[in-house]
Amino acid sequence: MAAKGVEVARIAKKLDKMVAKKNTGGALDLLRELKNMPITLELLQSTHVGMSVNALRKQSNDNEIITLSKSLIKSWKKLLDGSEQPGKEKLQVKPTCSKELGSSKKIEVPKTTAPSKMTRFPPLPVTSDSVRTKCREMLIAVLQTDGDHVAIGADCELLAAQIEEVVFRELQNTDMKYKNRIRSRISNLKDSKNPDLRKNVLCGIITPEQIAIMSCEEMASNELKEMRKEITKASIQEHQMGKTGGTQSDLFTCGKCKKKNCTYTQVQTRSADEPMTTFVVCNECGNRWKFC
Repeated sequence: MAAKGVEVARIAKKLDKMVAKKNTGGALDLLRELKNMPITLELLQSTHVGMSVNALRKQSNDNEIITLSKSLIKSWKKLLDGSEQPGKEKLQVKPTCSKELGSSKKIEVPKTTAPSKMTRFPPLPVTSDSVRTKCREMLIAVLQTDGDHVAIGADCELLAAQIEEVVFRELQNTDMKYKNRIRSRISNLKDSKNPDLRKNVLCGIITPEQIAIMSCEEMASNELKEMRKEITKASIQEHQMGKTGGTQSDLFTCGKCKKKNCTYTQVQTRSADEPMTTFVVCNECGNRWKFC
């Protein structure tokens, strides 16, 4: 059983890497291996292979991979459903001569019904660590912001558990690096200026595996990306100005100090048939401006 668990975990890890790299080459062979393995409920819960196959199914465009993934998930779900049927065995009580009973007939007493287990599939990754549990709770709260999950029909508890699980699997502990990774996910998901990120996670456009490893630049809103792009572009242009030195002139008047002691540089920032952009620096107060 231990060797089988190692093999299933190995396949799950390979599938996770394929999903993270968006390269599903060879995934079909791994799915066929899983199909030929006698998977138990214990293996499903310990290896989280159901999560890996489900993530692959969502990302892949290959019909054969999608069909085989669905078939595996369906068969594994039956294991969960079967584990939730309460036992109906009856307990026999020995005959008694009590006057209250008046006879020695056997009394059949229903066996105590076992509490139901969770019915979702894939099952929630299990953890008893208080730090990990708290992180999952914070992720659930931020995913439920504005109630978008209700309209979309997303399972925020499952999504939060999957995101946290991927982060923990990669970092293997709950140190400061782990906490900072979780905090950055939460900060970006609750950003009111970037609601599309949360909606894309809830809709499955961005998978838990992807959001767990995305950089701050990748998670940023389009507005912020454009702003960063402009800042980078301006820095490059200023660097070009610094290298060329510029030309001192009194043709320009500074908008701040109203002095005419300026230096200007012209840079071709657009296509060749467009006019050059003129960058001006006030030598008195350091004010900078540009015009075409």
